[in-house]
Amino acid sequence: MGEPNENTAGRARRASAPPALIAAGFAIFLAGALLPLLLGSHTWLLAIRWSGIAILALAALRKPSLTFWILIAMLAGFEIGLDRPHFAENLRFLSDIFLRLIRLIVAPLILGTLITGIASHGDLRGVGRIGIKSLVYFEIVTTIALFIGLGAINLTRAGEGLVIPEATQAAAAASQTTAPVRWQDFVLHIFPDNIVKAAGDNQILQVAVFAIIFGIALTLVSEKKREPLVKLAESLTQAMFAFTNIVMYYAPIGVGAAMAYTIGHVGLGALLPLAKLLGTAYAALLAFLLLVFLPITQIFRIPLKRFILAVAEPAAIAFATSTSEAALPRAMEAMEEFGVPRRIVAFVIPAGYSFNLDGSTLYLALASVFVAQAAGMHMTLGQQLYMVLMLMLTSKGVAGVPRAALVVLMATASMFHLPVEPIFLILGIDALIDMIRTSVNVTGNCLACAVIARSEGELPPAGAVPSA
Repeated sequence: MGEPNENTAGRARRASAPPALIAAGFAIFLAGALLPLLLGSHTWLLAIRWSGIAILALAALRKPSLTFWILIAMLAGFEIGLDRPHFAENLRFLSDIFLRLIRLIVAPLILGTLITGIASHGDLRGVGRIGIKSLVYFEIVTTIALFIGLGAINLTRAGEGLVIPEATQAAAAASQTTAPVRWQDFVLHIFPDNIVKAAGDNQILQVAVFAIIFGIALTLVSEKKREPLVKLAESLTQAMFAFTNIVMYYAPIGVGAAMAYTIGHVGLGALLPLAKLLGTAYAALLAFLLLVFLPITQIFRIPLKRFILAVAEPAAIAFATSTSEAALPRAMEAMEEFGVPRRIVAFVIPAGYSFNLDGSTLYLALASVFVAQAAGMHMTLGQQLYMVLMLMLTSKGVAGVPRAALVVLMATASMFHLPVEPIFLILGIDALIDMIRTSVNVTGNCLACAVIARSEGELPPAGAVPSA
């Protein structure tokens, strides 16, 4: 009996080793970063910081995590940019490789997700009231989320302190000094005349419009003729998800190189705007919970305490995994236990994963304007509203994509001629924001279930306990 116990104890020690290594690595790195304030700059302090990074890398090897590797890469890039700025400026090609791979993903991913999201609900006519109510609710709430994101970033102007290369600023300024586009040309440009050309030129809005019309067209043909094309779109979507997973293995290198280049080129001034962005995102998401979700529970008489208890576990799963899909099974089960009929749960939550990503849409509006502010671009209200329209289209259906915000931000940058350097820096703190925005996504879909059930008169009264 002693040997199995010893093995169990050994496994427990190995399982607890990474947290200890992580704590030690961060402590050593912070010591090496703070001691220069007291002792001045010394070579041995540099060695201490690199020792902390090496210990963190060892912990990551023992318990692999893409998010953790991105964090380590940011620290390493920061250190390289600080200690070897001239060498760091030569690393930009590594981040450019990552940029090209991400741009390659955008058009086919949006094409597949939008077609699948619309055409797979080919029975919307049969669903009737529930389908219409759900889609109207989704669009109203996500639109409010986008405007809260816009308001928050325009209030804090977090991106204004971020210094980016002069060439990038010049390119952004040039895009603003071109002749104004007539509204007729603007409307005409939304509609593609060649889908292959639109995808090749990364005209994401044109790709989205084609996908929406094509998806609607599929719902109008017979099931026998629709099914092969829906399966093709689903296969394309799943293949692009897998493609994204492969590309994200390169993310630590791309992000680390981008951090090294930025710090080496502009110094430590790049860090304060990122901290402001992080604070702005958390404040905006909290405001959304209090100003939107809370009033909705009161308007539709959703028992708040019981709803919080029901949604706590799926929201916690989403927070821990930063993936909405990981919480989907538990969210559906929790809403049935809450008293929502299965037929409503089965439609609203899966549809919500395509059309009701409240936390993600809020953050995308906020981050897009942050990038424009960093480039010194003044976006008029009309330009921001146009950007909101594009984000409403391109953010649908990407809940299953790791770091989906990066993909959509790249699409937005391409559409509005925004610089890409701030997007790489945003990815460094994206993991910290991703946890809370994913929890908001899941909470929003659960609330949508309760709202639709209440509107159909099929949710138990506020004081009642649902039958098992």
